[in-house]
Amino acid sequence: MFNIVSYVIFLTISSYITIDVGRRCYNAGKSYLDYLIHDSDLCLTINRILLGCYYLINLGYIAISLTTWDRVDSIEEVFTVTATRIGSIALILCALHYMNIFALYFLRKNLTIK
Repeated sequence: MFNIVSYVIFLTISSYITIDVGRRCYNAGKSYLDYLIHDSDLCLTINRILLGCYYLINLGYIAISLTTWDRVDSIEEVFTVTATRIGSIALILCALHYMNIFALYFLRKNLTIK
């Protein structure tokens, strides 16, 4: 019973976080990519690819998280396990976001030198 409650809470919160952060990064990323690349068609294509990859990585991680879930026997464990899983998703999203920013920045820097 507690596992199902954990699954529902986890899926609800992680889905909201994934969709909301994806939309925000997609909308804010347009101007950032345009600043770096100066080609609006290429920026839109790269932004769409990044959004698709973002959703695939998050959905894959969420699916794997559900398959490796331990048995939850109390309401305290529901909150502990769910918070730990959601926190790991938030940290992964943060790391991926900054990796993309730095990769695009260094790519742009290397392309302008040549």
